[in-house]
Formats: sequence, C-alpha cells, structure tokens
Amino acid sequence: GYSQLSAYERKRLKNITENAKFFAALQLHESAARLHQITTKRVPHVVRRPKPKKAEDETVPRRSMRLQRAEPLGLPLLEVPAQPEEHYPEVPAGPLPMVPEGQEEESSQLTEGLLATWTRISEEKAAGTEKRTCDVKRYQDSLSSMVLSEDAVRKVVKSRVCSMAIHPSQSIVLVAAGDKFGQIGLWNVSSSAEDGASIFIPHNSPVTCLHFSPANPAHLLSLSNESLRCGDVTRAVFDEIHRSEDNLSSFDFLEASATTAVVGYWGGDIAVVDRRTQGTSPELSVDIGFKRTRTVHVHPVNKQYFIAAGSVDVCIYDIRHLKRRGTKPVSSLVGHTKSVASAYFSPVTGNRVVTVCADDKLRVYDTTSLLSAATELCTLRHNNNTGRWLTRFRAIWDPKQEDCFVVGSMARPRQIEVFQDTGKLLHSFSNLDCLSSVCSINVVHPTRNILVGGNSSGRLHVFKE
Repeated sequence: GYSQLSAYERKRLKNITENAKFFAALQLHESAARLHQITTKRVPHVVRRPKPKKAEDETVPRRSMRLQRAEPLGLPLLEVPAQPEEHYPEVPAGPLPMVPEGQEEESSQLTEGLLATWTRISEEKAAGTEKRTCDVKRYQDSLSSMVLSEDAVRKVVKSRVCSMAIHPSQSIVLVAAGDKFGQIGLWNVSSSAEDGASIFIPHNSPVTCLHFSPANPAHLLSLSNESLRCGDVTRAVFDEIHRSEDNLSSFDFLEASATTAVVGYWGGDIAVVDRRTQGTSPELSVDIGFKRTRTVHVHPVNKQYFIAAGSVDVCIYDIRHLKRRGTKPVSSLVGHTKSVASAYFSPVTGNRVVTVCADDKLRVYDTTSLLSAATELCTLRHNNNTGRWLTRFRAIWDPKQEDCFVVGSMARPRQIEVFQDTGKLLHSFSNLDCLSSVCSINVVHPTRNILVGGNSSGRLHVFKE
C-alpha cells in the first residue's frame, strides 16, 4: 500500500519503524512503570503521640531573684562601698626630698643602703668606657652568653614602664625605671636582698625619658609632661630644672658636661635648657613646624646636630641656627607614612639613624654626610602595633656595637630582638619560664653585657652573663 507514496514519505515511515523496534528492544516502558511506581508510593502515616499536659500541681523550677533581675523581698540591700581608685597626691613644683613612697622605719634603712650604694658607685673612676665595635661573630657570641634567671626579674614600679636608664658602674647593676604615674623605681640588681628596690614619686604624669648624667652618674635626670628634674643622690633631692604648661616629651644632653639639654614638646616645639641658670624657664623656645615631637637625640660626635622625630616628620637640625620661627632642617629622613615613635643616632659615629614607625617598619638611614634628604639604607618589616595598653617600641643602639640595635617584639614566644643595620636578625632574647610579656622599653649597659627589658606591668627583666 506504499506504492502511491512518495520516496520521502516511504523513507520517513521506514525510519519510524526502525526507531520503534529499537526502543522496544530497550524495554523503556518497564523502567518507566517502575519509576512511576516508586514516585507514587505513598508515605506511611505516622501517628504522633500527643504531648502530655502539665499537671496543675507540678512544681515550677525556682529561679533566683538575681537571675530574675529583681530586688529581694523584705531584705534591705547591703551597701557595698566602692573600691577607691589608687590616687597619688599632687607633686608640688620646686625641689623635692628624695624620700621613697610609704617609707617606714625598716624600709628607710633599706632605702638608705640603696642610695649609699648609688653614691659609692658614682664615685668610681670610669674604666674602659671607650666605645668599640667588634666583629659580628664575636658580638653574637656575647649576646648568646646573656641569659635571664628567675632572680633577675622584679616588679620595680607599679604601672607601665615608659622609660629606663642603667648606671654605668662596672661593679653594681643599678637600674632606674619610670612609669605612667610619675613614679621612678630604683633597683640594685646585684643585691641579694628581697627589698633591693625603692619607689620615688617626683612627677605627676608619665616619666617618658630618663638619663644618668654622663658627667656625674650621681645625677639622674627625669622628664614628664610637666617638668624636667634632676635627682641628686648626694643631696637626696629632686631639683626642678625646667617646668612648662606645655607638655614635655623627651630630652637629651647637648654637651658631655650635661649642663645644657635640648627638650622636645608634645605640641611640636623644641627648647634649649641650661641647668646653670636660675629659674625653670628655657633659654630658647623654637617652633620647628612639627605637629608633635616624640623624641630628640643629639649627635654623638657633632654635638651641634640633633634629630627630632614627630608625627611623620624626622629631621636633623643645627642647634646654632635655630630661630623662633621658620627654622629649616639640615637634613630630612623621608619615607614614613604614619607616626614615628623614635629616631636615634648610632652611638660611635652617628653615621646611622634607626627609626620605628607605626606603618610596621624599622628604617635605617645613612647620615654620614648630612644631605638635604638622607639615604634610606634598609627597610625592615616589623610588627609595631603595640595598641593602647603597651608603650610604643623604641629601637635603641647597643652602645658597644655601632651597627646593631635592640627593639621589643610582638612575636611569640615573647622576646627582645637584636638587628644589624643591614636588617639581619642577629639574636632573640627569650626565656619561656621567666619572660611571658612584651618588653616595649629596653636599655643596654654601656660597657658590660647586660640588657634590661621593661613591660607594661612595671616588671624588669635583666639578661646578663
């Protein structure tokens, strides 16, 4: 019956027949039937048990009045006296007696012994104070020989350590520390007595800078927001050298005799102070154009130069060319993108400057020739994010090694790091048993292998041979 169909229609019918045979061989209708049966299978009905009702006489769990945030019934509340905050009396202007805090008869004898030791070691003739630099291998060996022991850790001040100084004595290790409440703690590390430390309160605000006088170590100069004082142990008095309504930030000596000093202000200004003149006013006050001045440091060789570190500015000035306004720097250390915590000359030649910046970098500059823009030799990535509860890091040079500096660290385990001016890490001071906090402020003995680190709770750690 296909004879009357066209060739196309016959071919079409042939294809339909072959396809039908092929699908029949696959038996798809059986698979489809099984799939339909599975999908249409009814889920068995689950009978849920009814939730039992609570009995009316069932006891309700008790909740305390405290958890209900309600007042107790029938009982008056006891008035708990508020804990008084630790308050220190206001320190007056003018000279202050060198009397420790809360002195009693027993502690008076211990303090007298401490001050007598300070007086005695200050009379010793300085020996071997010439600054030297040894090769790196020997220097690393000397660092490795310095260890921390349990008896070399002590809480010297009551609060966060903001500054430290170490006496240059060859026989006794005497350390001074200043804290955020204006206290200065003195600790005779060499003493075996349990009470080998005393606390004095010559200031009202954080002691941000401390130096033993290079000409007479019996004088300890300390600076806080309101004043610069000189603690004279021979006279047992804290003399007032300079007082200002503007907040002071740091100072450094302009001469080896320590009679004059350059002082930085938090407001950005610079002042020159002479200890030989009467009164507490500065000899010269200069606006150098900074919004803030954190640290000042005098060149170790050419004393007419000093470096000031501020918000993002780090500049070197000539003390001879200071003007009340419009003073131009001799050299600028550029590259800082955030606030600078410190900037210090290298101890022997002053040919290097190391800075600590909030952009998490340590930078080393070449100041051999004071060009308008100092050359940046090294940039080292370093976590300087100390936060609000820790004192900011300050990288200080080792007085015995021209090309190496010491800085605190946020790394764990807690440690104090020593770097070469090339950026190479030479050594990390650590002790899992005795050092468990960040030491933001550090100081190195000028002639002996001694390093002291201070933390935010007023505790000092002494690494020594």
